[in-house]
Formats: sequence, structure tokens, C-alpha cells
Amino acid sequence: MKLSDGFGRPINYLRLSVTDRCDFRCVYCMAEEMQFLPREHILSIEEMTFVAQAFSELGVSKIRLTGGEPLVRRNITQLFDNLSYLRQQDSNTLEEITLTTNGSQLQKYAHVLVNAGVKRINISLDSLDPDKFKSLTRKGNLQMVLDGINAAIDAGLQIKLNSVILKSRNQNEVIDLVAFAVEKKIDISFIEEMPLGVIEEHRRDDEFISSDTLRSQIENHYAMTPTDNHSINKNTAGPSRYWKLNQHTTHIGFISPHSDNFCASCNRVRVTAEGKLLLCLGNENSLDLRKIIRQHPNDIGILKQKIIAAMDNKPEKHHFNLSDEPQIVRFMNMTGG
Repeated sequence: MKLSDGFGRPINYLRLSVTDRCDFRCVYCMAEEMQFLPREHILSIEEMTFVAQAFSELGVSKIRLTGGEPLVRRNITQLFDNLSYLRQQDSNTLEEITLTTNGSQLQKYAHVLVNAGVKRINISLDSLDPDKFKSLTRKGNLQMVLDGINAAIDAGLQIKLNSVILKSRNQNEVIDLVAFAVEKKIDISFIEEMPLGVIEEHRRDDEFISSDTLRSQIENHYAMTPTDNHSINKNTAGPSRYWKLNQHTTHIGFISPHSDNFCASCNRVRVTAEGKLLLCLGNENSLDLRKIIRQHPNDIGILKQKIIAAMDNKPEKHHFNLSDEPQIVRFMNMTGG
């Protein structure tokens, strides 16, 4: 059985949030003072493994672990080991385990990830200025992240940086971020801010800057050639539109939830740390997998039936309006993007 939604789109990618907690408090992601979920509301490592098994038996070939910050999750290495074991089973279609991280824990975990079969990771990096980085993340230490990036490179991980650009906060660093990616021979994607959760640091419509504007800014310094969407990795099929920097190995991606809706090719669903199956990042349609698992422990058949039925509720596309109050009140730390 292969998963597909009501619009005929194959679903082969799961983003699994392992915690809502994070050691940063990025201004576009969450409030400075957060109320995190009680531990009993969070899926256990065993329950997360069970969810991953169900999806992999339904044809999902890629699982990305997200947070919050996934590497602050207690016993996270056990989940990596469990997913690595799943990849080896004939009944599963799981081909790739990936990770999105803020980079703060990579000095400790880079080789652990490689040993678990992880080959590619995404690292969030919005500034190369220590003071600005501290301001954007509220609690982050830039040098710790830079050391983590170097540790990941040394461990042999393929890296893509993710940068959320805000007009008055870090647009002036776009070229520096590209130059950093070129120097490190890694890729980078620039992301339009998504209106999830009520934030107080800025007005989202004031800080919005389109991908086209950023691309023009970069083209004043670098020659670029557009590529097809799968040029970085054949399994990506993601929202980034990639450009190749001429005479460099670096690719530049643009993720444009406002200016270039990418929903027509959506191949993913998300499971939050508390076990809600979110069928769209910009929509509240969901299914409580935690309730199903705890009512029917070890019954993977029922879990798969419920997941299959839920696919008919996946919406055709999201509807974001920067000038309105956020329609989705959950913060990004609940879903990991």
C-alpha cells in the first residue's frame, strides 16, 4: 500500500518532531517565554519508532527528525538506532533518515548521526554576526553553531543551511551567508517567514522580503543558473527552487510559501511531538496518533488504517496572509517547519 492524498499526490516523506523544546528562542519561531508540553503528552521513543514503522510500511521513503531542537531530546540516540534498524527490514521502504538542527549540539552528535546512517542534515543559520545571532535566537551562541558545522563537515555529513531572512534584521547579511556557504562548499536555502504563531518581536508584513528580491540581490554578486528541483538530491522533491552558483559547488535554494506557492508537488506530512498527524503546515487538519497508539498498543494494522483514511483530509494548499492575524496559533517549534 502506497500513501496518496485526495488529490493524487504520493506521500513518501514524513517530518517527525521529537520534541517541542529548544535551547534557542528564535524570534520568528516562538515566544521568548514558552510553555512547553508536559512530558506525559510527548510520544515516547518507542511510540515514535512505532509511528515511523507504520509510515515506512506505507511507502514513506524519507523521515526527517525535527523539533524544537531534536538533539536536546533525551535518549535521541536510541531513536536514531531504531530508525537505522527499520531501514534494514524488508517490510519497510525507508531509504533515508535526515535531520534539521540549529547546530548547537553537533559537536557532540555529528559522528553519532553518521554511525546511524544519516548522510544529510539541514542546519539553521540566520546570521554570522555574534551580536545579531544572539538577538535573533535570544539564547544562541554563534561560535557553538559554527563549531558544530565544522564538526558535521569533518564527520562527512552533507549540509544545507537554512536562513530565514527578515528585511530589517538580516537582509544585509545575505551575501555574507552565501559567501560562507561557498567557502564551506555547502548549500544554502533562503526562506520566506511563515506566519505561524503570534509573535511580538516584529510585524510579519513589515519584515517580509520575497525570494525574487533575494535572488536579485545575490545575482549582483554571483552568476547563477537555475536547476531542476531535484538537483541536490533525487529524493528531495521539496519546496526549494534551486540555483547553481556558476564556478562553485554551492546551490542556492529559495523556499517561498508566500510568493511562489509550492503545494502542487507536496509529498509530505508531519507528526508533532505529541503525536498529532498534521496534514499541512498551514492548516489545522490533524489526527491524534497518540490516542490511537495508546488505545491500541502494538496494533500497527489499526494505526496504518487510520493514517490511510486521514490522507483524504489533506488540503490542496495552504493560505498565508501576512497582513492578517495568524490563523495557525501553534508556533514553529511544534512542527519543525
